[in-house]
Amino acid sequence: MGELPTAVRIQEVGPRDGLQNEPRPVPTDVKVAFVERLAAAGLTEIEATSFVRPDRVPQLADATELAARLPALPAVTISALVPNAFGLRRAIEAGIERIAVFTAASDTFARHNINMSVDESLEVYAPVVRDALAGGLSVRGYVSTCFVCPYEGEVSRERVREVTERLLEMGVDEVAISDTIGAAVPRDVFDTVGLVLERVPAERLALHLHDTYGLALANVHAGLELGITCFDSAAGGFGGCPYAPGAAGNVATEDLVYLLDRLGIETGVDLEQVVAAAELIAGALGKEPPSRQFRRIKALCGRTADDR
Repeated sequence: MGELPTAVRIQEVGPRDGLQNEPRPVPTDVKVAFVERLAAAGLTEIEATSFVRPDRVPQLADATELAARLPALPAVTISALVPNAFGLRRAIEAGIERIAVFTAASDTFARHNINMSVDESLEVYAPVVRDALAGGLSVRGYVSTCFVCPYEGEVSRERVREVTERLLEMGVDEVAISDTIGAAVPRDVFDTVGLVLERVPAERLALHLHDTYGLALANVHAGLELGITCFDSAAGGFGGCPYAPGAAGNVATEDLVYLLDRLGIETGVDLEQVVAAAELIAGALGKEPPSRQFRRIKALCGRTADDR
């Protein structure tokens, strides 16, 4: 095993990606409390919501209200996903200081998800990124389906690198290479991310991994071996995309923290406080999280989500 990073940043996406596909509405006050608990756990980068059309993602229809009700959280960066210039205006009016734009490495998935081809989406995002930067916001980029597409199958590594470079050329400061359907194995991470790293510094990349086949943590380790120092996760392991049939949730933040703690890699995140945040949102959703550490800690406490 090669030398691993000594510290890692965790991008918490539970309030956005963790909830966007959930049919049971979560009250705004619960979402506010969820973000507060995540911040209390030491998470300093939290993607809180998405300024998309409410009819497309009803769970996040309260984006403006949520942003207005979030308290000041020192040392925490709150971000939001935006799909277009209108979403950017809403985010700016809501006081959001960091946004994310999202495309894919697969045209078919992009058309299902955002009703545009990959090239069309990049044309739409270029002025969005330009205007966001001019307004003092910072911008992150997502590339979905970087390994396997639910419609096209295996995805070209060269296409992943091309889309990543184009986003960076626009001015985004970081690109999340995403395993949207959770089908990657470590060899895929080495091959695809390794190819991107031939032209892109590791500090400009993140990994966004779903856990459909239980391999997300193995893929995290592969990323660590490549020098990646930012990973996305969701408290409780919730999540999923309505346009990625069969995909499971994000890698659970508490499971990720456990792995990194055991490897001696600093995160600044308290595992048990993340579990407390996951417990809150699990109660609102009325279901047990898939997270392994959640089940372990709750078993030690003699409680499950059904006991609440």
